Amino acid sequence: MTTTDIHPPARGPRDYGRPGWFARAEGWLDERGKGAWIAAMVVGFIVFWPIGLALLAYMIWSKRMFNKSRNSDWSCGDRHSRHHAARAAMRSSGNTAFDAYKTETLRRLEDEQKSFEDFLERLREAKDKAEFDQFMNDRATKSQPPTDNGTGPEGAPNAA
Repeated sequence: MTTTDIHPPARGPRDYGRPGWFARAEGWLDERGKGAWIAAMVVGFIVFWPIGLALLAYMIWSKRMFNKSRNSDWSCGDRHSRHHAARAAMRSSGNTAFDAYKTETLRRLEDEQKSFEDFLERLREAKDKAEFDQFMNDRATKSQPPTDNGTGPEGAPNAA
């Protein structure tokens, strides 16, 4: 038995080999999702209200409370998952036939997405034009003075 078995080496302020208890707890809660954070906050309020308040403040400050992403890196959110998916899509699987199929499928999907976005843009432009034309027609109708040719409404003679 050596002295290192009895006394573990001292960790200095710059020894980042193993994360502290707070970082481990944060990682554990992140792996389990937002529900675990909320449960920890409720338990904190029950045990000692300043602990629950501190957890609530930390969740708001670190944006864990309002982010809808379920991955472990909540602070990056959707941007992170899209970037990760794009990198994974470009990575080779080692099977050339599958990689060719994947490349062709991704290209086809990008073309379909572009054409759909173009269609939506044309649809918005058509709707905007129809609304503008309706506005101009309504405006033209309201600005015309009523014509009085001796008849009342529905062509009935005036009782004057």
